[in-house]
Amino acid sequence: MTRVLAVSSVFPPHRHPQGEITDALARFLPPGSDDALLRRVHSSVRVETRHLALPLERYGPSNDFGTTNALFLETALDLGARALELALAAAGLAAGEIDLVMSTTVTGLATPSLEARLAAGAGLRPDVRRVPLFGLGCAAGAAGIGHLHDYLAGRPGHAALLLSTELCSLTLQPADTSMANLVAGALFGDGAGALIAVGPGHPLHGAGGGPSVIAARSRLYPGTEHLLGWAIGHWGMRMVLGRELPELVRLHVAEEVETFLASHDLKPSDVDAWICHPGGPKILDALTDALALPASAFAASHRSLAAVGNLSSASVLHILGEVQRAGPPPPGSVGLMLAFGPGFASELVLLRW
Repeated sequence: MTRVLAVSSVFPPHRHPQGEITDALARFLPPGSDDALLRRVHSSVRVETRHLALPLERYGPSNDFGTTNALFLETALDLGARALELALAAAGLAAGEIDLVMSTTVTGLATPSLEARLAAGAGLRPDVRRVPLFGLGCAAGAAGIGHLHDYLAGRPGHAALLLSTELCSLTLQPADTSMANLVAGALFGDGAGALIAVGPGHPLHGAGGGPSVIAARSRLYPGTEHLLGWAIGHWGMRMVLGRELPELVRLHVAEEVETFLASHDLKPSDVDAWICHPGGPKILDALTDALALPASAFAASHRSLAAVGNLSSASVLHILGEVQRAGPPPPGSVGLMLAFGPGFASELVLLRW
């Protein structure tokens, strides 16, 4: 089985209480706008602090797509290099020992991709396998772990790296008063994460206290493509966020979770550690109710949401890292990682410590 050796999270230095971000965004609203709705949204999402790629005063309607994407590249490369370095040190591996690097982002465009730009400076081998992922959105962290697991099943002696770099604040449309943009401006933060895993034949497979990956599953929900994603134009990336998403999660994702667990002779009540993408409090509450879980089941996700906001694909790496830092669950414990993204799609990863 695939073994997770290390996971890291890093953040840009600009950390602000939610109230400061709310006040800044209120100043960017078009003349004559009532900021009461913005303030209600910001106060309802249970986010307390967030890290931003830029100082607050550098955000505003004058930032065009080219400007923000150049800033994305600069900041993402710095964060990605730091996350990679931390994960390698924690795993006890040199960069040259990594056989596959998979990178995920949905908040900026880079060609060559981020992992290619980082490779030489980080010490990755010239023949390292590369798989850049774009478009999976918040689901990409969990999906990436599933893809690493598939790769390592066929190459059990290899080591693989997943790098997630998301600068959500750079996609914000400050003058857009749509509900989707207001919610995005209230929820999303910036950060990066890295995860290193090895196959069952690797010399370090038995090292550390990280979980093993047992199985993974991807699921598309037909007819929901319009509910989540980007509208991309000269203005940049504009959030598409359907208000039906919490109900969709309640009706369909919960059933998918139960079916996936049942295929491994498990029930939701058998899961000891829930590593759920904090898409927002309504998503977490819908899952809690639909799966008949105790209020504490998604405590790690709620803490992550409060501390750093929704980090898109990097969120599940941050939550897994926090679970590990709090003291790994006892041997034999079951974990389930789940995340959602454009498609509309869900990604599930079954873990065992």
